[in-house]
Amino acid sequence: MCGIYGIVHLDGTPVNGELLNAMGAVTRHRGPNDLGAHLDGDCAIGMTRLSIIDLAGGHQPIPNEDETVWLVCNGEIYNFRELRTELEQAGHRFRTGSDSEVLLHGYEQWGDAVVERLNGMFGFALWDARQRRLLIGRDHLGIKPIYVYQDDKRIAFSTEAKALLTLPGFVREVDPAGLQAYLQLGYVPGPLSMFKGIRKLGVASLLSVQGGKTAERMYWQIPTELDTETREAEWVQRVRHGIQRSVRMQMVSDVPIGAFLSGGVDSSAVVGYMAKVSYQPVKTYAIGFEGGRAEALYNELPYARQVAQYFHTDHHEIVVKPDVVGLLPKLLWHMDEPIADSAFITTYLVSEFAHRDVTVILSGVGGDELFGGYRRYLGNYYADRFNRLPTWIKNSARSVGDRLPSDRHSSLLNLMRLAKGFLASSALSFEERYRAYLQIMPAELADRLVKLPPAQAFDAIRTAFAGAGSEDALNRMLAVDAQTQLPDDLLMLTDKMSMAVSLECRVPLLDHELVELAARMPHHIKVRGGRLKHVMKEALSDMIPQEILNRKKRGFGTPIGAWLKGQLARVLDSVLSPESLRRRGLFDEAAVSELIAAHRAQKQDYTDALLSLMNFEVWARIYLDGRDADDVADELRALVS
Repeated sequence: MCGIYGIVHLDGTPVNGELLNAMGAVTRHRGPNDLGAHLDGDCAIGMTRLSIIDLAGGHQPIPNEDETVWLVCNGEIYNFRELRTELEQAGHRFRTGSDSEVLLHGYEQWGDAVVERLNGMFGFALWDARQRRLLIGRDHLGIKPIYVYQDDKRIAFSTEAKALLTLPGFVREVDPAGLQAYLQLGYVPGPLSMFKGIRKLGVASLLSVQGGKTAERMYWQIPTELDTETREAEWVQRVRHGIQRSVRMQMVSDVPIGAFLSGGVDSSAVVGYMAKVSYQPVKTYAIGFEGGRAEALYNELPYARQVAQYFHTDHHEIVVKPDVVGLLPKLLWHMDEPIADSAFITTYLVSEFAHRDVTVILSGVGGDELFGGYRRYLGNYYADRFNRLPTWIKNSARSVGDRLPSDRHSSLLNLMRLAKGFLASSALSFEERYRAYLQIMPAELADRLVKLPPAQAFDAIRTAFAGAGSEDALNRMLAVDAQTQLPDDLLMLTDKMSMAVSLECRVPLLDHELVELAARMPHHIKVRGGRLKHVMKEALSDMIPQEILNRKKRGFGTPIGAWLKGQLARVLDSVLSPESLRRRGLFDEAAVSELIAAHRAQKQDYTDALLSLMNFEVWARIYLDGRDADDVADELRALVS
């Protein structure tokens, strides 16, 4: 695990090594154990390394036998032993015991097709000096990020966008399309970034640079053809075996390893299978929040404790009352881009806690997207039944829904919020109903908020639906998630927040072979009636306690709604004050004031929308104004002291 970065000059002029050093300096938190670089005229590649496998010998960049091909790789190749055996039998000689080296010799053996043989999470850059060609690649699901900058003279890449900001001549400007998309979704969907001129390399994509020209292609896509012949009992067995295989494979490590445990189905499944194959108690880590009723809603410690006791893990818990005001600038610096998913705070805190004992952690991220775990996947099920009602009943229900309060401070208010959203979206088309469940504000509201001239809009949801392919509605939604929210929100924050403390986080439920298996299941196997994750729960029914399998889902987030009305209220009012907004020059002051007023009157729950605006301004003070994150944190703390 590490941070990688590099530069290619399209005109053939040599790269200055000091530029590479500057890129490495700002990503050193990703790899505190080692630093390496290779310069070859017009190309330079480098890395900062967090040592996981072959601690002593896995220095990068790694060359081939005659030093004509060089590699830097971020992540882990889980099937490296099988590939190494095959490559050694073909005559290749390995310098190290590192998993990454199989990619290098695999390229020599199979060319670009080597990526199709890899099982892992990775971002890599490979310099072929013979062909004067740079190949940059990203894993099947986009677990590891890669940012790319290109102008008429150079192409640069990095695991983190902040490394690209060190390039001479780079001007820090907001991408209007990225800002519009961010306001609607709460994250910046690829290939956009919040920086004009910087983009994300696509999921499962290869970018080659040769002779001053570039070419990009996808090497893998989620299958769209359903298997309608296999019976449910066989699916249950396949899921069971698939999860166990993936967990076993991803437990390979030369350093201490543990698991996040929330007491939900996904993390419990990962911990359960870890316990089955481990020779010693699995180290597990859980987090809870100190405070009142709102914090209690997010406290899953009793469930995590129950699972830990069931599997006899070496369990560790932390109860926090975080200094959110002081944390935000630091975490947004690590994120590179603003985000409105409060799970980035929780992920950082539990990662920091776990890193005291372990260097590698396994997470249950991805189970909801594979097997249908979100409420939105029941939208069609309930909408079909609702729309069978007489028109006068539907109209009356929608009228009542319009008047419901919208908040998330209590179970009752949160239920009203969900009912209000369902009734408002029930008359929409399938794709627009899905969009309504996901977006944090509609496009027309985002347009009213932004002062910038209209950007050439990029509709990530529409684009993903166009490529989804399947006629199965549920699987179309899952395919869209895998192209949007999964890589650009959940996996991005998981990577950035764990690597902020030099912790490698692995996600066994997103093994691409398991993803292919899940993609071929018809919807009624994944979700049975109103039961989310039906097949996964059946597969786990003989391993996990029923009260864990069937308990109500709770997201891995924070009580951010309560914090915005409590410790963050003054921060919100200050950073979104008319004076602050005028200085920034991006948002309409009156429209933002109306948004805040409607939220505080509980006419509409704008928690995520307000968080997106607040986090953007904090991010902008660091990345656009060039201020130190600690300086911004001190400024914000002064507001609440």
